Amino acid sequence: MSELIGNHQQRRETLKQIIRDIHQNKNPQELKERFRELLSDVGATEIAALEQELIQEGLPEKEIQSLCDVHVSVFEDSLDQQPKSQEQGGHPIQTFRKENHAIADVIQELRPLLKQLLDTTQETIPEEDLNKWQVLHRQLLELEKHYSRKENILFAYLEKHGVSGPPKVMWGIHDEIRAQLKQISQNLLDHLPAKHSLPELVQATALPALKAIEDMIYKEENILFPMSMETLTEAEWAAVAEQSSEIGYTLIQPDEGWVPSAPPEPTVTSHRLLSFPTGGLSLEQVSLIFNHLPVDITFVDEFDIVRYFSFGKERIFQRSKAIIGRNVKDCHPPDSVHIVNKIVQDFKSGQRDTAEFWLHMNDMYVYIQYFAIRDEKGTYRGTMEVTQDIQKLQNIQGEKRIYSEE
Repeated sequence: MSELIGNHQQRRETLKQIIRDIHQNKNPQELKERFRELLSDVGATEIAALEQELIQEGLPEKEIQSLCDVHVSVFEDSLDQQPKSQEQGGHPIQTFRKENHAIADVIQELRPLLKQLLDTTQETIPEEDLNKWQVLHRQLLELEKHYSRKENILFAYLEKHGVSGPPKVMWGIHDEIRAQLKQISQNLLDHLPAKHSLPELVQATALPALKAIEDMIYKEENILFPMSMETLTEAEWAAVAEQSSEIGYTLIQPDEGWVPSAPPEPTVTSHRLLSFPTGGLSLEQVSLIFNHLPVDITFVDEFDIVRYFSFGKERIFQRSKAIIGRNVKDCHPPDSVHIVNKIVQDFKSGQRDTAEFWLHMNDMYVYIQYFAIRDEKGTYRGTMEVTQDIQKLQNIQGEKRIYSEE
């Protein structure tokens, strides 16, 4: 087996074949024993690269997701032996790790409580135990911020380096955990479960959820975080840190101390794009986006001049390009212009920031909103009118989670 270790390409193909064999239902423990020498020094980045290549070669992401835990168990010995980095307080990875410690503490407190509830023979569930479970479950729901920062920030920077497969697999597991936590919430927070249904809730949902969360922590600590440290630049880490506070943190506040050696990676690098704090778009893309929104938008600047209106396929109120440059008071009939003037006056004075109206018009139920547009200093910069037909929205009930051809 040692000859495989020295041959990089052959080693890579052998490792990939091990994962393929797992998906062919071969015994993981047998594979682990057979290739122990080869598996002894496989690192986090190599494991992620293997899964990335297999996805590109056609192995479905969903299948990798379903057997992700088995993959990890095969490489577990090697992962456990990898040196653990110690990031300075305030570094995004150190913050993620700190959150994991807090999550693990909640799970450690929750497990004996769930076992006690599972084994109880009392006719009624002790209210004190249920209250404690509810408190701890609400703490677990804070995981959303941890997962959201991974999905919307960290994964985005990994994808810039071509690492897209493993993040998608991990995202899918996040969603499975979210579904489990939601099911618990529906039973535990929306209404108290009956005694006869409590063991089923604990056994079928709560305990598996804790196991899935713990497994995710292991994958983060031993695969995702080391791989990310090897992949992202200092400027990208600075950008991750800068953007993280917008989403928030799980059960902790970040430490201080880490100062990046490079400024945050700029979001937009092309001069052909219009630069925004959250991205960059071409003028054509901006126009297409506004014209495809399911609402009509009109913008009036701080001097009461109409500067823009969107041009969607199904307009509620007709607009022509001739109104561009006109004073807004000249664009309304006499019997309603006083309302428009009052709205703008209140916006300018700071008395109000929004105004709304709704009315029936032909077959439509029209909802009209006005928003005061202010800059970062709070200075009034104009008014935006947003109009939409909410007739169809009035009839929405229940949930729709499946894409259909309707």
